[in-house]
Amino acid sequence: MGKIIAIANQKGGVGKTTTTVNLAAALGVLEKKVLLIDADPQANATSGLGIDVESVEAGTYQVLEHTVDPKDIIVTTDSPNVDIIPAHIDLVAIEIELVDKAQREFMLKTALESVKEIYDYILIDCAPSLGLITLNSLVAAQSVIIPIQCEYFALEGLGKLLNTIKSVQKIHNQNLAIEGLLLTMYDPRLRLSNQVVEEVRKHFSSMVFETVVHRNIRLSEAPSYGESIISYDATSKGAVNYLNLANEILNKKV
Repeated sequence: MGKIIAIANQKGGVGKTTTTVNLAAALGVLEKKVLLIDADPQANATSGLGIDVESVEAGTYQVLEHTVDPKDIIVTTDSPNVDIIPAHIDLVAIEIELVDKAQREFMLKTALESVKEIYDYILIDCAPSLGLITLNSLVAAQSVIIPIQCEYFALEGLGKLLNTIKSVQKIHNQNLAIEGLLLTMYDPRLRLSNQVVEEVRKHFSSMVFETVVHRNIRLSEAPSYGESIISYDATSKGAVNYLNLANEILNKKV
């Protein structure tokens, strides 16, 4: 049975999509079968894997609506062993449309029952909010990765996210675990970056991944070519970081 991992942080620009796309690619080259679910209306994970967002006729919106079987809309990507359920801007409407639905928090969890046996890992790229789509992602997931950028406002809002996770654990998904906090955009030349790493490790210790994702120009370039960092530049620092993260997850005793 596939392990479902949500990549979440309500703060934008912390590396959620970068992490989801490149972790999926890294797990894929390590011969794990991966499904990426783009649960962000911006659809950056979709375009980041080379799929034209405008051509998406059915995706996460329809999955959450239960109007399609996820198996019927899975798209194969150019990344080895990585498939995707794409997103489109129409996903913004789902927050309103689900409000009156019974069991609205469980729509994604229910939909994924038909595909979770097919994959080793299912990664969900969450929107930068704590709305109904992110709640669905946390209810469906077995664990959550929280990217934290090594910058001044790194811990801003983290308490709120951790409280949301506790609430989900208490009410909807008692099995939800924190896979780990992932430090991103690290620049070893900056004192601030090193202070953030030190602070996060001091407060959260074993919850923090050993792997730290460095600030890397190749990581920034790859999405514009519709490629993961693994296929864009496998020798880059970013590629090495995400392969290390994938190995850390594979070797983790949960």
